[in-house]
Amino acid sequence: MTESGTLFIVATPIGNLEDITLRALRILAEVDLIAAEDTRHSQRLLQHYDISTRLTSLHDHNESQRAKQLIEKLKLGENIALISDAGTPLISDPGYGLVSQCREAGMNVVPLPGPCAAITALCAAGLATDRFKFEGFLPVKAVAKQQALQRLLTETSTSVFYESPRRVADTVRQIVAELGEDRQMVVAKELTKTFETFYSGSAQACLTWLEADTNHQRGEFVLMIAGEKQDQTEVSADALNLLKLLMKELPLKKAAAVTAEQYNLKKNHLYQLGLELKQ
Repeated sequence: MTESGTLFIVATPIGNLEDITLRALRILAEVDLIAAEDTRHSQRLLQHYDISTRLTSLHDHNESQRAKQLIEKLKLGENIALISDAGTPLISDPGYGLVSQCREAGMNVVPLPGPCAAITALCAAGLATDRFKFEGFLPVKAVAKQQALQRLLTETSTSVFYESPRRVADTVRQIVAELGEDRQMVVAKELTKTFETFYSGSAQACLTWLEADTNHQRGEFVLMIAGEKQDQTEVSADALNLLKLLMKELPLKKAAAVTAEQYNLKKNHLYQLGLELKQ
């Protein structure tokens, strides 16, 4: 154990209970208190490893108030572990407020590396990993989700999202609509669990697979979208002039699509040119 008054950020399994480090088990057993997103859920993990450390809840609805209480305990010399329901705390899970306030108060914060669904999925997806963006969950509202996806039209790095079973088909449907049916992507579900599945292909192929069987829409999902390949295709003066004219009358996305169809060019490349012309 390190010095007293330390907050440990402890990653826990995302499915398979064997995916926890020896260090994590030792810290969870030695700290004075464990702050968990859902104490009932976390109790099963602790019971599995015969850990009897006291639990307290820390979730989105009580984090502001609970953080102050935990910091007072840290100041008194108690050691506390922060865990979420699964994976690494703060990665689309509660804890940011607590960690931020601990840093501001000069408290010792020690991270323990471990499971993270985004990284687990990405390393086995077969998509480029030299550059990627983790976006958490896409917005629930349709317009906000549409705008978020439109920003990926010219994104060249791999984009990684989490999605729930209720919304996964609709989200992939919008990916097809906004990024095109041919954009490559990978759907990963139930990582480290019995029915772990990776399905890769075009956005349309992934949507067809999801809709083919309701069982395909069950579980927790990681969606990974391939970056747009940088296109060095030369755009003729006539095509560029048409794009400029259409941009005066139409939204850029529509102007790029019409020009692309007229001159057999990639609309995403023309969209990027349009953005540059606007600057």
